[in-house]
This record gives sequence, C-alpha cells and structure tokens, in this order.
Amino acid sequence: MKQHLPLKNVQEEKRLFRSRIFIAIGMVFLCFGTLIARYIYLQIFHYQEFQTASDNNRIRLQPLPPARGYIYDRNGILLADNYPVFTATLSKADIDDIDGTVKRLIPVLNLNQDDIDRFNSRIKTAKKTERVALKLNLNENEIAKFSEVKYMFPGVNIETQMTRYYPYGELFAHVIGYVGRINDRELKNINKDVYAGTNLIGKIGIEKSYEDLLHGIPGNESVEADAHGNVLRHLGRKDPVRGNDLYLSIDYGLQMVASEQLAGRRGAIVAMDPHTGEILAMVSSPSFNPNLFVSGISSKDYVALRDNLDQPLYNRSLQGVYPPGSTIKPVEGLGGINYGVIDWSTAINDPGYFHLPGDSHKFRDWKKTGHGIVDLNKAIQESCDTYFYILSSQMGIDRMNSWMRQFGFGEKTGVDLPNESTGLYPNPEWKLRTRKAKWLKGETISVSIGQGAFTATPIQLAMATSIVSNHGYHLIPHVVSNTRGAKPFPVRNAPDGRVQFKGTDEDWGKMRDAMVNVINSGTGRGIRTNAYQIAGKTGTAQVKSIAQGKKYNEASLTDRQLDHGLFVGFAPADNPQIAIAVILENGRHGGAAAQLARPVFDYWMLQRKTNPIRPTTHQVTGSLMTAGIQPSQLPSGQSILQADPNAVPNKQKPQQGQKTKPAATAAQPVDITE
Repeated sequence: MKQHLPLKNVQEEKRLFRSRIFIAIGMVFLCFGTLIARYIYLQIFHYQEFQTASDNNRIRLQPLPPARGYIYDRNGILLADNYPVFTATLSKADIDDIDGTVKRLIPVLNLNQDDIDRFNSRIKTAKKTERVALKLNLNENEIAKFSEVKYMFPGVNIETQMTRYYPYGELFAHVIGYVGRINDRELKNINKDVYAGTNLIGKIGIEKSYEDLLHGIPGNESVEADAHGNVLRHLGRKDPVRGNDLYLSIDYGLQMVASEQLAGRRGAIVAMDPHTGEILAMVSSPSFNPNLFVSGISSKDYVALRDNLDQPLYNRSLQGVYPPGSTIKPVEGLGGINYGVIDWSTAINDPGYFHLPGDSHKFRDWKKTGHGIVDLNKAIQESCDTYFYILSSQMGIDRMNSWMRQFGFGEKTGVDLPNESTGLYPNPEWKLRTRKAKWLKGETISVSIGQGAFTATPIQLAMATSIVSNHGYHLIPHVVSNTRGAKPFPVRNAPDGRVQFKGTDEDWGKMRDAMVNVINSGTGRGIRTNAYQIAGKTGTAQVKSIAQGKKYNEASLTDRQLDHGLFVGFAPADNPQIAIAVILENGRHGGAAAQLARPVFDYWMLQRKTNPIRPTTHQVTGSLMTAGIQPSQLPSGQSILQADPNAVPNKQKPQQGQKTKPAATAAQPVDITE
C-alpha cells in the first residue's frame, strides 16, 4: 500500500517561524538601539549647538561694542571724546528682503547714496544675529517719522550708540586724526568678531596708529525677542571692556601758541623734548575739522577739502618734504670734524662764490660780497655758503650721506604716527637707480647747503636738532607718553643709541656756542632774549631757481614762488628743554621762520608753569541725549556726558578752530639765497 507524504512539515515551519521572529525582534532592537545611541550622541555632544539653534527662534546673542578710549593731552585735557547718538540698525535675522526694506526706508530716514553704499558693504559680511547700522546720528524729525511707521519695518530699530567728537576741531586734527565708517578694504583686514556691532575705525593720526589700544574688547548680550525683533527681556550679559585711554605728550597751551603763529599761513611747527623724544607740539597749517569725517563726510565737503590748493588734509609736519636749506649746516660741520677734514680753526677766504676746479660755474654765496676770512664758528653764525661748498667738495657725497643718515635724514624717524615721509638724502646710487645718470660734483655742492635733491620733513629737522643738543644721543620721537586700560603699553623715554663721532664732547659744546652766536649776533638775532639763551640756525630754501648770472628779483615772483623760511633751535642752550623746527612756506627768509619760533620758546620757558593756557572747564550735570545734535550745533561751552560707566564728567570747553587761509606745498628748488 502506497504511503502519502504530509502536506506540510509542522516542525520545520515552527523552526523557521521562530528564527524569523528572532531576526525581526533583533532588527527592531537594533533600530531602537541606533536611535537611542544617536539621541544620546546628539544630546550629549551637540546639546549646545541644537539648543542655540532652537533658541535662535526667540533668543539671540547680540554683540556689545566697546566704548572707545579717550585721548588726553599731557595735562589731562580731553582731546577726543565719546558721545551717544541715535542710529538706525537692521537685523539680518528678521528681514528677508533687505534691499526692499532699505529702499522703502529712503524717504523715512532721508538716506543718501553714501549711507546705502556703506550699509551694503557691511551687511554682506555681517553675522546672522548682528545688527548693522544703516544711518548714524539721526535727528528728531527722522526718529519721529520712523516711529509712525515702525510696524511696517520688523527688524529695524533705533538704538543709542557711541560716536567720536573732537572738541578742539582743527587744533589737533593732524596729530589725533579721526575715526570714520569702516570701508570695504578695511573689512577684509579686520577681525570681524572684534568689530561686530562697531561702525567706526581709526583712519589717520593717533586714532589709526593706536587703533588696537583705543578700540577695546567687545562683549555680548543674550536677549529674548519677539517676531518683530523687539527685545522682550535680557537673559545674560558679558560686558565689553572699554579701550585704553591715551595720554599724549602734546601740551594744549604750546599747541595753541604754535597754531596761532601759523594762523593764515602755510607751514609747520614741531616742538619736542630733546631728553625724552616726546613731541610737545605738532602743527600743520592750514588744518581741517575732523568731526566732518566721523559719521561720513559728504561728497561736497570732501571734494572741497581734497581739491583745495592749500591741501589742508596734508600733514606738513610729518609728510611735507622741503629742502632744509642752511638749517643742516651745524650737522654738516660736525661731519667735517668727524672725518678730520676741518677743525674749529680751519678758515677760508670767502669772495662770495665758489667754483670747482676746471669749471667756470659759480656757486654763489647768499652774501654777494662774501664774508671775508671765515672759520667754522663764523660759518655757522653768518651761514656762509662758501665755507660748506668747500667742505663738501673735500668730504665727498658718500661720507656726507653716511654721516647725515645718523641724524635721521633720508630715513623715517619712527614716530608713532602713520604715513611718515622719508625725505631724501641723495647719493650716486640713488641717482643711478632713479634717473639712470651719473652723479655730478656740482650736485654735492648743492646738497651741502640743503638744496638740490635733498629734502627733509619738519619732524626730521626737529629730531636732528635734538640730537645736536643732546651731544649725539638719539631718541625716537613719539606722541603717546602713557596709557591707562586693560592693554599694556611700553613707554619710550630713553636714548636708543648715539651718533658714531670721532670728536669730543667739547666739539658738541662748541657747535652749541656757534648756534648761540647765530641768535645773539648772527642771522637769527631778531629773536634774541635776555630771559634765557637760545641756540638756533636759520635757513632759506629757494623755490624758483635763478639762472647763472641772473639777479634774484623778488618783485617779479608770485607769492607761491617766494623762498621758504626755515628755523631750528633749542633752549635753554646749556640744558635744553625744548627743540623746535619751523617751516614757513614762501616766508622769504629764515628770519621770518625764527620769529614764529620765539613765542613758542617763550611759552615753554616763561609762561607754562606760572600762567599756562587752559580751556575753560564745564561741569555737566544730569543726562543729555543728543538725538540729532551735531557737535557743531551744541551751544558754546556745552559738552556731553558719556553713556559709559567710566565716563569723565568734567569736560573741557570746546573752542572754535581757527580759520586759515589757503596754503601751498613745497616746490623743488635748485639754488639758495640766505
């Protein structure tokens, strides 16, 4: 009988079912385990990230820009202040159509193209949570107009921010400089975290060279905001650290006196302490109002300054290069002693001219009839050109170049201000490199009296004069003498070297005596005083050359073709406290420049301690909001109380800057008339 196979294997099916159940359960546990592991990973290792992302729907971390450090003169007079203004800001996180929003705000906030361009350049690199300034210093009408339509602009707010104010306007413009809106080029170089929420950065002067100290350290604040970007409550705060306060070596009274001497003229005055290198006054005339640049100067105002023939934006004391004329003769005379070419008894007979052997060209002395028998002392006292023509022909341009560079000519002084010019002390290598021509012996003669291609800045002349008064000790000029704040600052008030001189201290003393003779009975006798003793040297630099054999005819020249007047000096002669360099453009002769130096000497030596010039102080009480108030619109004598916890309540009374007439830059002269 045939057996039938079972239709199914029950035992096999049970085994297969159980294995499938176990696999399914294992896969479920594996999936749940993966989910749990992922959850644990995200919760433990990415908690802060996702919490922040979640909180960004309502909680934001806003940058808190630091208040800028104040700038004072050596006596504690406030020269650069901070004051609050109302600013329109936009938040990237709350605005989808930024361009459309800005376009609709144009009639509300009276935006101009400069405002829009500056905003567009900054918004591109701003963080998502950062509020970017659209317009600074809103006035009352603009604030009122915006308040009426604020509901139409979620993410746009009016905030109070600090900005810069320079109480004395033109008086310190070239020294302190100014701050301005951050531009595209600066955005590429700055640390955006450090400048988050900040609109201003130093552009020139102290504001630029000490930007890192003045700017401070930013903070931040966590706030809860509604759908329109309005702050509902403050959750946490890290306070910013205010920038360092800077104390300058500049003296307000001396700066005022020096500025008054150049009022309505073109030129520069630099005064420094020859023992420390501290700059006591630095004036460039004409000047400008730095407050125009803070919130963004108008195109019209900038063009007016830029195209002004007198170049008020040009810092003549630091950037102006002029033929130094006879002011360099004391340095050059010491060079002759150093190389053993002359000594104090070396004398010549001056007929009023000099010519090289085999050459008929006459290099004229400023005194047509000559000075007779001249030694080095008399050559300095009467500024005898012929003596230095002969000295230079014997010394040679290479030795002259090596010697003069020890006094800072042809090099930057290292002053703590930007954009310093090097001037030029020429030599054969320079001429071959720049003009593809050989050096001529006649060029050495021109250079010997501070003419030809030789140029120097007023600050170089002041430093060289200080070195002479210091018996060869060299100091780096500097404007900032100290600082107070979170960041350290090295004080530089010691000699950093000495001129390599083969003579003796007696030679330095004899040169000082020769410079005293200049003031007592020589070319600078117009500023002689019995109150103290001045050592100095006048100089005249020719602007328009005179052909060989022609006579200098001043009446045929325009004002801007007249000779420049120069003066260098120090006082008191036996223990110098101040060294001065003066350039008076088209001043006709060095005596005119010396006349400008005398009141500066007098103030420092006679008046500073007993009757110092100070601005009138004004005590501010209560609080003052400055909505729409430009510094120039404040009543005379009124100042502003900062919204900073470290604000200084005692402010100095602003004074109107002096108006100056147009000025000109230096031309390249060829010859000289003392």
